[in-house]
Amino acid sequence: MVGRPGPGPGGGYRGRVVDGTLRRVGLLLGTGLLVVILTVVAGLERGGADHWVAGRPLAVVGARLVVEPAPARSLDPYRGTGTWVDAYDFDPAYAPGKLTVVPTDMAVMAETGVRTLFIQASRSDRRAVDLIADPWLLAGFLLAGDAADVAIVAWYLPKWTADDEDLERLLALDRFTVLGRRFAGIAVDIEWNRDGLGAIERSDRLVDLSDRLRRTVGDDPLGAIVMPPVITDEINLAYWPGFPWVELAGRYDVWLPMGYWSFRTEEHADPAFYTTDNIRRLRADLGDPDAAVHAIGGIGAADGTAVVDPGEPLASVDDLEPFVAALVGEGAIGGSIYDWASMGVDARVRFGQLMGGPFSAESVAWAG
Repeated sequence: MVGRPGPGPGGGYRGRVVDGTLRRVGLLLGTGLLVVILTVVAGLERGGADHWVAGRPLAVVGARLVVEPAPARSLDPYRGTGTWVDAYDFDPAYAPGKLTVVPTDMAVMAETGVRTLFIQASRSDRRAVDLIADPWLLAGFLLAGDAADVAIVAWYLPKWTADDEDLERLLALDRFTVLGRRFAGIAVDIEWNRDGLGAIERSDRLVDLSDRLRRTVGDDPLGAIVMPPVITDEINLAYWPGFPWVELAGRYDVWLPMGYWSFRTEEHADPAFYTTDNIRRLRADLGDPDAAVHAIGGIGAADGTAVVDPGEPLASVDDLEPFVAALVGEGAIGGSIYDWASMGVDARVRFGQLMGGPFSAESVAWAG
């Protein structure tokens, strides 16, 4: 889940213009206060004062803004049907061309049964000019998600640097709010191994980061997006030797194994077998047979209508039914396909239908 490879704009993204249009301004329409703010800003940018309000001088008008407190975080966003968006789809600093996912897509996600969007809201590289991705776009997603009743979990890929960058980025996501809305959860994408570190040092830095993050967020549930144990335990033992499963067990609340069967071979290309084996191994490695799991499948689901081609073998629509059956059989609390843009229109609908029975809102509520 490092993110879809591909070139981005050379100098990074520092402004609010995408392809010469005020595209993102439109993403925030529907929220009265923000419309007012943006109208004022637009007037200032034109170099003049627009007299668009009549009435008493502002000096004698009491300003009041009532914002509801941000809701407490829970495991609910990890239950049921999810979908994924990475920086190469929504962030102008990384998208190689036209954005393939925008806030208005939240309504479409909701129509197909998606309860939660997992979005790559921060990255660590030369194109990342701030601790989080563009705040106006993220605000647009949060407001659109609120309107569509779709929760949003922010995820970030640590690079295990010796400074505090990884923690600072995660805490920036934790604290980001707009009009009382905030991310419904924070998830750590634990897979980076191109750091020149030995496996022991990398594990130590992972455990230290996890511990410091846990102490800061308190009882808020944290998600761990992890390599599938079939990879680390069987297929590629050199990927991350001695992965610290037991040390992490008490620091995360829900586990999201990246079980992408579409580029595996033999029995591991079977979505039911691969998903089942990964969930069982994960719980065994954690020493917790009841560990909460939201399994990720894919990549994509080809039906001839996907928005983008990730350049990797795609799963098929026929793979979705055995994947969902494995989720149910292993008692997962939810599941998703990585990612939204590489799923065809028909595949999105089909996945929502399959998840709609065992992972319906009523079933999720009953499961607690």
